[in-house]
Amino acid sequence: MSRVRHRFLRPSAGAVLVVLWPLAAAGQELSLNAALARAEQAAPALVARAAQLDAAREDAARAAALPDPRLVVGVANLPIDGAHAFDLRADDMTMKQIGLMQEIPARAKREARAALAARQVDAAQADSEAARLRLRQATAQAWIALRAAQELIDAIEAQREQAALAIELAKARLAGGRGSVVDAMAAQAAALDLDNRRDSAQGQLEAARAALARWLDVDPAHLAASGSWPDFAALPTSEAELLGRLDHQAALLPWQARSDLAQAAVDVAVAGKRPDWSISASYGQRSRSPGGMRRDDMLMFEVAVGLPLFARNRQDRDVAARRAELAAVEAEHEDARRAQLDTLRETLAQWHAMQRLVARKQQQLLPLAHDRSRTALAAYRGGGALQPWLDARRDELELEVEHTTHLSELGRAWAALAFLLPTAETTP
Repeated sequence: MSRVRHRFLRPSAGAVLVVLWPLAAAGQELSLNAALARAEQAAPALVARAAQLDAAREDAARAAALPDPRLVVGVANLPIDGAHAFDLRADDMTMKQIGLMQEIPARAKREARAALAARQVDAAQADSEAARLRLRQATAQAWIALRAAQELIDAIEAQREQAALAIELAKARLAGGRGSVVDAMAAQAAALDLDNRRDSAQGQLEAARAALARWLDVDPAHLAASGSWPDFAALPTSEAELLGRLDHQAALLPWQARSDLAQAAVDVAVAGKRPDWSISASYGQRSRSPGGMRRDDMLMFEVAVGLPLFARNRQDRDVAARRAELAAVEAEHEDARRAQLDTLRETLAQWHAMQRLVARKQQQLLPLAHDRSRTALAAYRGGGALQPWLDARRDELELEVEHTTHLSELGRAWAALAFLLPTAETTP
């Protein structure tokens, strides 16, 4: 039997530990795990999410703090008309004042704002994790596409050897008077067809390199996918766990945090009905009268409290608006959950179908097609017709192209399932 080059059923060594090896200066060869690790280090999207998380944490640290105190400076009882208008010394009731005022929001408001800030931190963390999972999934799919393109190039190169041998045999039979010009031309046309196929596959290879380089921030020239294929027949987590943990998957991970954030906004609006307080104290220095008399200086202290007397048209409307937003978020969450469940089921169905399709081609159809092509070429060498080899070669090439396409589709479906959950134990 012929060799089998597609060994996607074998898991890669060191599947759980992710190690970033430096790119080789000449070949830039990367295994899947190395590509994943490098992508996480080079992703500006993750840097942005980390900065947003830092910002949310800084906001949370000050959310429950009291407002800054205010310094108050002024003049009281200053005449503004008559002969002594705006004269600070004309009236002994005039005094210069300096004081401090501190606003004290209701404790319920401060606690609600702190809870809202904490939920914003949770939302930023969920967004960051979801972005990391999407990055890993996209990087894995790009690596698989590149590896599949390399496999197709190898398959075409293997057929070029047969095509060159067929040309030599056709020329030798023609020179010996046992062949025909038509066979020689057909053999050459078959070789030219392979050249066209290789050029097309080379274009796919370059596109796949560019797609992977986009996530790795490297020069795509000579970038290659190396190492073993992942085990496309197994997932890091069971199908039952995937179906049972929808809200923990990348597409839904931020939604629970958004729901909690909307609920915290409702709590802030409800706490808005509580009155705020303020405390102020000031010192007043009296002016001397024209006769030389000077009244005593004054100390003033006051407490103010807010009066939410018009809650129906103010605070109640705020509460109603926030509750409507919460209802909208919960409805969108449910819609996203249904869409994710549908997508997950479709991807699982595609993964199962592609497993069977790729395994059948790998284990039966490809070896059979290769043996048929070799047998037809051997028969032609022994004096048989060329057309059986041309047909077998064409069928084998079409099967290789189809198999590479299906292998890439299987890999995309596997990557879409393998990088859904954020737990470290699910690293493929």
